[in-house]
Amino acid sequence: MRVVSEPTAGLSYVALSGYALIGRAQAIRAVALSWLFTMLSPAIAAETSFSTVGRFLVLGAAIAAVLLRSRLARGRSETHNFVFATVLLGGGIVIHGLLFSSYPAVSVLKAVSWTATTAAMLAAWLGLGKEARSRLATDLFGGLTLLMVFSLPLLWSPLGYLRNGSGFQGILNHPQVFGPTAALLGAWAIGTLVAQRRPSWAITVLVAACLVLVLLSEARTAGIALVLGVGGAVMMLPMMAGKPVNAIAPGIKSRRFVGLASLAVVGMLAVGPALMDRIESYLAKGTSSDTVVEAYYKSRGDLIVEMWGNIKTDPFRGIGFGVASNSSEMKVQRDPLFGLPVAAPIEKGVMPVAVLEELGAPGLLVVAAWVVVLLRRSGRENVAGLAVTLTALLVNMGEYVLFSTGGMGLLLIILIAWAASAPRARRVPS
Repeated sequence: MRVVSEPTAGLSYVALSGYALIGRAQAIRAVALSWLFTMLSPAIAAETSFSTVGRFLVLGAAIAAVLLRSRLARGRSETHNFVFATVLLGGGIVIHGLLFSSYPAVSVLKAVSWTATTAAMLAAWLGLGKEARSRLATDLFGGLTLLMVFSLPLLWSPLGYLRNGSGFQGILNHPQVFGPTAALLGAWAIGTLVAQRRPSWAITVLVAACLVLVLLSEARTAGIALVLGVGGAVMMLPMMAGKPVNAIAPGIKSRRFVGLASLAVVGMLAVGPALMDRIESYLAKGTSSDTVVEAYYKSRGDLIVEMWGNIKTDPFRGIGFGVASNSSEMKVQRDPLFGLPVAAPIEKGVMPVAVLEELGAPGLLVVAAWVVVLLRRSGRENVAGLAVTLTALLVNMGEYVLFSTGGMGLLLIILIAWAASAPRARRVPS
């Protein structure tokens, strides 16, 4: 329905909404598919003006499905601590928007949308049994893998580079969407690989493919986030779990992993100059920058300067959640029935600076505390979960999408909710 025509594309969101109401797992699948439906390349699927409203329709159905199956609906008041903390964070942002935002309606509706969606995804994952959770995680991992596989034929077609002619976007609508998606899948795959005592060939090939696809997308932030996210997870997890690396990531010392790493090093030495030229071109991305820092500043420097001007003006109150640095340039899309703002896209990047600008110094501290709890929960002896969460957070150093329920933000919410909902591993006495 999504790819046939514009009328059926609109109806596909309605069908997803009905599917979301069936149960917790179906709600998560429906939200993931709504992200895919919205992010599909116009070369693959018909464009539809109903996508924004349709996305909210799916989110509303998913939230309703989780609420109907919650303990509150059964007359019990118990709520998981992290879900409760997320609701408190969102409630604080709503109050901040009402008091200090230059666009209160935009700030409040964005905050309510993010809070309800994130809390619902966390509650849905936490409400699943062990087998159902594992099965759903396998479905999502397989779905993202298929997305990469279906994109491969477009490597030799102009349709794969439709957005800017150079960065590979596959079957998605932008290289800056495809690159982070490949990076998140790559982090998940690497985490799975090192957790296996004898890594499978399928996972090994997938890791290599993700690395290549991130490079071809020219999404620099995604590539750096993948490297730092996986490296950070391997270094942080032993301290968080209180176990040595060998116990948490036994695959690192497996013969297959060591052999493949050795072959990779030999291959890099063999094609060293050509590879370095490709990496330098990837990091510079069409600029004359000599270093990564210089390239980053040329890409995000103007945004940082504009945000910093607002921070110096009012470092404690902020300008409002989800408000553009130059509010006069905001383009707010409203629904035709009630006139409520349903979309107000902004471009900022550099999440810590953006949060400081929008919520002020007190708001930044509260968000930082929430992120610390998120990392602690993601690092419950699970390399893949912590690697995915770190990669998702580091992606926000170039694209501020963590608090967005549209675009790339929706996939991040689903994956960090999966990582943060991991049960604590049972400790067996020696």
